[in-house]
Amino acid sequence: MPRLSEVIAALDALWPPERAESWDAVGTVCGDPDTEVTRVLFAVDPVQEIADEAVRLGADLIVTHHPLYLRGTTTVSADHFKGRVVHTLIKNDVALHVAHTNSDTADPGVSDALAAALDLRVVRPLVPDPTDPHGRRGLGRICELDHPETVREFAARAAKRLPATAQGIRFAGDPDAVVRTVAVSGGSGDSLFEAVRAAGVDAFLTADLRHHPVSEARETARGTAPLALVDAAHWATEWPWCEQAAGQLEAVSDREGWHLRVHVSSTVTDPWTSHFSSAFSSPGAPN
Repeated sequence: MPRLSEVIAALDALWPPERAESWDAVGTVCGDPDTEVTRVLFAVDPVQEIADEAVRLGADLIVTHHPLYLRGTTTVSADHFKGRVVHTLIKNDVALHVAHTNSDTADPGVSDALAAALDLRVVRPLVPDPTDPHGRRGLGRICELDHPETVREFAARAAKRLPATAQGIRFAGDPDAVVRTVAVSGGSGDSLFEAVRAAGVDAFLTADLRHHPVSEARETARGTAPLALVDAAHWATEWPWCEQAAGQLEAVSDREGWHLRVHVSSTVTDPWTSHFSSAFSSPGAPN
């Protein structure tokens, strides 16, 4: 069986930490580098539910997309939920490793996994990494559909193919407009509107779209080709990466003869748990 340090080296080769954003906190949070690793669990969020799942599973290592301590800390006391996670992991000899923005821009990266989940054909990065001579790394992806769909049909495709969450899928734009090209970005994507507009795509699928950026994007598009916006839950747009990443580690394990048992958590850690459709209609609003 490989040591933790060997598995971490493989993970860092897949998602080099130096490619993470300067504000990010990636890498190994806890774990003894000399401990043997037999079972690995991939998940989006390093929350208590995932730590408990790893213990039940007998995992030696959790790999998450989101950091546990993004802004640093001066304590890991168990009187706070993050400290309880650390205590749970250390008591049960479970290591934690984070691949966040370094996996967003990787080749393949988070948005490649999102495109694959939607059965889209990736053409190029939305925001290319200028340090990549091959032009395949970068943030987001520009994609094509095999056959044109309406905005309504494309939104329904997303609702069917992405993991179920309380939010579901919402969209803005003419439901009967035709979609042939799509920009996708796993996680929060409303900072990418300028790049999306420059790409000239028919639709943009991402998560965490806020009122003002969406309103400005729609107003900017008036008089030009309309841009349809499809908003999914943050967790749902990044969960497909877990399956992709697990497959990448399994390939390394097979090549190295490690025989790792690799798992993907199906626990929904999206923070929203339910919703009601609004019943109130303001005067003149569509029913």
